Amino acid sequence: MLIGILSDTHLDDYNEDFSRQCKIAFNDCDTIIHAGDLTDLAVLEPFHGKKIYAVSGNMCNRLAQQTLPKERVEQLEQCRIGISHGEGPKHNIEDRLFATFAGVDCIVYGHTHVACCHYYGKTLMINPGSFKGTGPYGAPGSYALLEIAGDKLSASIHSL
Repeated sequence: MLIGILSDTHLDDYNEDFSRQCKIAFNDCDTIIHAGDLTDLAVLEPFHGKKIYAVSGNMCNRLAQQTLPKERVEQLEQCRIGISHGEGPKHNIEDRLFATFAGVDCIVYGHTHVACCHYYGKTLMINPGSFKGTGPYGAPGSYALLEIAGDKLSASIHSL
């Protein structure tokens, strides 16, 4: 199973450039995780036909905040995946998420706009960064790919 992961798109509505980038980045993925701050639900339109797991973030509009959960846990193959945008101070965000999602195999989050992929104990932590390149110091847009084979996880960060 190949999962495309993005976060912090900060778009107010659907646009062709975003749709084109999504098709290139996630063409081989049948599942998408959006870790919040999509801003508007229209951002999910390019993923029509794919299984989507999304959460709201602090910059989402009212409808997105009312429609999407703030956090969720999903069973994908034999792995439990915790998904949250994250909130509050960025310096200890992983500590707080690890406490929130105790016992999961992987935690996907956003909020910091800084891409990372590493283990926190036995838990794989993935932050895809900002898909639209709103990271620090003009960083390019980024996303993550997560491959699950039974109970095995493998992830990577990619630039647009």
